[in-house]
Amino acid sequence: MPLYEYYCPTCRETFELLRPMRAAAKAVPCAKGHKTERVMSLVASGPWQSGGAAGEMAGGCACGGSCSCGG
Repeated sequence: MPLYEYYCPTCRETFELLRPMRAAAKAVPCAKGHKTERVMSLVASGPWQSGGAAGEMAGGCACGGSCSCGG
């Protein structure tokens, strides 16, 4: 089950929630019942290696060898 991140503009807080993919587009209120919006999680947004040098890839493409681009 994917982990989705939501932001409540009223509370100015973000929270994470495990939900089935089929429920990803459904509205989720915050703990206080306010309307929230789903945001892009920074943890899952790129292939950068944790603790590595800036710009160091952790596999993926461009061409780290995990694709079929032939690079």
